[in-house]
Amino acid sequence: MDFENNNMEEELGEELDNIIVLNDEDGKEVKFEFLDLIEYENEEYVILLPVEEDEDSEEVVILKVEDTDSDEEESYVSVDDEEVLNTVFAIFKEKFKDEFNFIDEEE
Repeated sequence: MDFENNNMEEELGEELDNIIVLNDEDGKEVKFEFLDLIEYENEEYVILLPVEEDEDSEEVVILKVEDTDSDEEESYVSVDDEEVLNTVFAIFKEKFKDEFNFIDEEE
């Protein structure tokens, strides 16, 4: 799933400055709360929390940051490598272990 940041967070007001709006592959706008930027093996990954009406789902989305020709716009792409996803998420969990209550669903 590819996403592009269309920089609409500036239009939402300063109180929502950690909200970014991305376009999915169908062109639909999806809002995310930006949680962190993690560097791993010379790549950057964003940790995003979907902002949805349904608050039951608290799963984060991890996307790789890709450079674009524009200095004002970034492109985010999905990560297919499960090992990379797990490692980046482990770094995020360690960094924010005191701020978030992580639930392991390995039952």
